[in-house]
Amino acid sequence: MVDAEQRAGLLAQEHPGSGVLLRFAAGLLRAQASSRATDLAGVATAARPLLEYCASNGPPGLAKDARDALGGGFNARLRAYWDAGEFDYLARAALQPYARMLREIGQAPGRGVSGTCVFCGSGAWISSRRIPPGPGTGEGAMRMLHCALCAFVWQVGRIRCPACGEEDPEKLPFFTAPQHEGVRIEACDSCKIYLKSIDLSLDARRVPEIDDLVSLSMDLWATEHGYVRMEPGLAGL
Repeated sequence: MVDAEQRAGLLAQEHPGSGVLLRFAAGLLRAQASSRATDLAGVATAARPLLEYCASNGPPGLAKDARDALGGGFNARLRAYWDAGEFDYLARAALQPYARMLREIGQAPGRGVSGTCVFCGSGAWISSRRIPPGPGTGEGAMRMLHCALCAFVWQVGRIRCPACGEEDPEKLPFFTAPQHEGVRIEACDSCKIYLKSIDLSLDARRVPEIDDLVSLSMDLWATEHGYVRMEPGLAGL
């Protein structure tokens, strides 16, 4: 499995136009790796290096938000995200290591939300396509969803909206861009939610949540056409 931080560094060299964002993502991953909270009450303290990193290296809006969070009140924001799930970039980033630890040890998170993830109830921030394992699999690529909080990955139907359950192919268009091979927008015209999908069969080195950052123009296109991403990615889009 390719390390996400290493992948960000590699892509920063290959795609200099996205280099600033990819290098920020690599630093964010390093800051998260230092977080060692063992309970929800300890997340705010454990997340201080992450907040300091964002305050010093994040884009202006995020940097100001991080400075405000360092000034106090961040624990209340963590609780609000954990209990209600309303998007908060810094709260999600701070809670990710804790949620992933709970998943790894099999401890129920006890959140008050019910999204697409069957473990923590959060939303999927990216989709991937991969070839099924084993010989003689002629069913086509598997469609996987990747949880934005606990990093759980699970398989879903290829012709089904994970947000509203729509299964009419005519209402489930997907869109591609020539400059981004293997990347597509999987949209639903019933609920207007979309996911970005990364084809891992074309390049096994791809890390969906990192490779997502190279094709943000597709997210902007989707937004301009009235679609809303199920869960913002690392860029906050």
